[in-house]
Amino acid sequence: MLYFASAVIITYGFWLVLSGHYTSTLMIIGAVSSVAVVALASRMAVIDREGHPIYLLGRATWYWPWLIWQIIKSGIDVSRIILSPSLPISPTLINVKASQKTVVGVVTYANSITLTPGTVSVEVEDNEITVHAITRAGATDLAAGDMDRMVTKFEGGAPS
Repeated sequence: MLYFASAVIITYGFWLVLSGHYTSTLMIIGAVSSVAVVALASRMAVIDREGHPIYLLGRATWYWPWLIWQIIKSGIDVSRIILSPSLPISPTLINVKASQKTVVGVVTYANSITLTPGTVSVEVEDNEITVHAITRAGATDLAAGDMDRMVTKFEGGAPS
């Protein structure tokens, strides 16, 4: 029931932001539509702990700022590479082990890698992520495991 209620609230909030109309009739129609959509999604069994991980919301308050900082740092590094006359790139493919225990954790790790400029998650298989890095230094930093530990902590496990 908690997942249903939070999904209705999120869907309705999203509808309000996109609609931009705040008359009582349209707000009631939006609320009814939100409940109908979430009821249909529930019937399809797509609203569950994995598909709607609201239990991670509290941890997101420290993880997202950390991830944004990593994105900014990597963006600056990639900008330096692009602006350098010698263009010092050394494309590298590496495999990194994902220590997360849940699918949500592994997906969060793979997406965090891709969001960080200079790295792209290419494939995820058996808790191992193939990553393309624009430089060997970027691949080495990723292999050091700081992001893996942070995502594991975000997921709720003990960092290894």
